[in-house]
Amino acid sequence: MKRSRINEILMAADDMIRQYGFVLPPFAYWTPEEFKARKDAARNVIDARCGWDITDYGAGDFDRMGLFLFTLRNGRLADLQRGGGMCYAEKLLISRQDQLSPMHTHVIKAEDIINRGGATLVIELFGSDDQGGFAQDKGGTVFCDGIRRDYAPGEKLSLAPGESVTLMPGDWHAFWGEGGDVLVGEVSTVNDDETDNIFREPIGRFARIDEDVDPKHLLVSDYRTWLG
Repeated sequence: MKRSRINEILMAADDMIRQYGFVLPPFAYWTPEEFKARKDAARNVIDARCGWDITDYGAGDFDRMGLFLFTLRNGRLADLQRGGGMCYAEKLLISRQDQLSPMHTHVIKAEDIINRGGATLVIELFGSDDQGGFAQDKGGTVFCDGIRRDYAPGEKLSLAPGESVTLMPGDWHAFWGEGGDVLVGEVSTVNDDETDNIFREPIGRFARIDEDVDPKHLLVSDYRTWLG
């Protein structure tokens, strides 16, 4: 993705988030230079990979297959492993109309996916085989707003604003906005986007960036290069 396109997506996403009454934390608006100057104080943000995240899954067609995310807070895997402490994470996502977030699952993360506003969020669901792999012939059980729902393989859930679904590790899912763009909330256990996204197809989690202009704000995938 061109950095100029990423900058445009950031600004449009911030506008949409504000339209629904959410305001991102102050570090979201730091310039790269401010982040460098304050990186010691912001070490927890950097290590937890909180912040802006835009992906086209390496396919080079963001409008067709892509996702905007902002990680607001993220816990520590060590706390999760010992069973106490900061074991949770929270994100805001924007799923554009007909923009696919492709079929994937998680090994560790359980998550509530919440339609925070906009159009309908469609989620396609499959179960796992005995090894946790994608199983085209298996359904399962999820909870929608706390109410049990059994689903058939490939069934599509339609979440209106205010509705949610709880997905457990091994629940395979893909999603997109239907009828318009959707502001999505995600509340989950500790999030690790580098190792805990298992895709059905061999695709990448992060975009390859063409630096045609300077970044307006750093993405989480920029932290290692820009901040060390």
